[in-house]
Amino acid sequence: MQAEFHHFHSASPFALELGGELPALDLAYQTWGKLNAKKDNVVWICHAFTGSHDVAEWWQGLVGPGKLFNPENNLIVCVNILGSHYGSSGPLTVDPRTGKPYFHSFPDVTIRDVVSSFEILRKELKINRIKTCIGGSLGGQQAVEWAIVNPGLIENLILVATNAVHSPWGIAFNESQRMAIEVDPSWKESQPKAGLEGMKAARATALISYRNYETYQITQARKENTYGSSLRAVSYQRYQGEKLAQRFNAYSYFQLSKMMDSQDVGRNRGGAIAALKLIQSKTLVIGIKSDALFPIVEQEFLAKYIPDASFHVIDSLYGHDGFLIESGLMTKAVRLWQKLQRLEVNPMADFFQALEAKLASHEISQ
Repeated sequence: MQAEFHHFHSASPFALELGGELPALDLAYQTWGKLNAKKDNVVWICHAFTGSHDVAEWWQGLVGPGKLFNPENNLIVCVNILGSHYGSSGPLTVDPRTGKPYFHSFPDVTIRDVVSSFEILRKELKINRIKTCIGGSLGGQQAVEWAIVNPGLIENLILVATNAVHSPWGIAFNESQRMAIEVDPSWKESQPKAGLEGMKAARATALISYRNYETYQITQARKENTYGSSLRAVSYQRYQGEKLAQRFNAYSYFQLSKMMDSQDVGRNRGGAIAALKLIQSKTLVIGIKSDALFPIVEQEFLAKYIPDASFHVIDSLYGHDGFLIESGLMTKAVRLWQKLQRLEVNPMADFFQALEAKLASHEISQ
């Protein structure tokens, strides 16, 4: 069974939250598996910052035959978000009004705009119920927004290393990256490779926030009698910048960083707490103890104000990137949460506490 690539096109104007519109809407997306007769087996995965619709490539530890999200018994959907690099409407796609790529003229797109595009595609696919919607980081911002916009749509909501409101700390990291792109002399040009050198520096900055002090102490430890360019941390930062430049563009990087900054579920809804209380999905919130960019307090906030949400902390060396790396711990957390639901255990602040209590009277198989 192979994943299938699709392209959705709408010639109708797509209105944007901040004003203006896209004259047409294009979404690249991937499906894996088949919709069952009851149409109740949809798993919708929301990708993170520089991710794509190819979820089996960037989350291979969780998605695939025999894994947590199995295409043998689920229809798995992942959409490349607006503004990104992999086929959906974005800065390098052609503006039908001019016949040329948008480049700098591509408008600002918010998390809410992304969710609005998901709604259009969902209706086109005749999906009326989503069994599970999961996202980490920027993907988690999309997932929580969708659960607020359409409270009856998502049965199970899994939010990983994400937040309800993007913090001044996170915004500062993003603005620092945009400044790095802006000082690249080529950034003012309208051509596909504009700003790539600046984006390399931006990615190096971002990587520091994705990991933490302890991560670098272990994975990039100094070797004896090394200095300058031979230091592991130096070559690692440069390698990561070069690696991204091979597969992404600076326009999308710039736009998606602003999209992340737009996250505020309480905007025009009476505040974040009031907005989170609108969620009807059964919800699991997963935080990463060592996360410096989306610190654990942000997941605690989500779990506190989403009705009856369960909360679990993963202890990982890898900081924010743990949501992409710790597939085993993620799988264990989700499967135990699913078992608790079958046993009709009321969620608690940490659902493992509830599991321990239930084990006293029930035998749970692995």
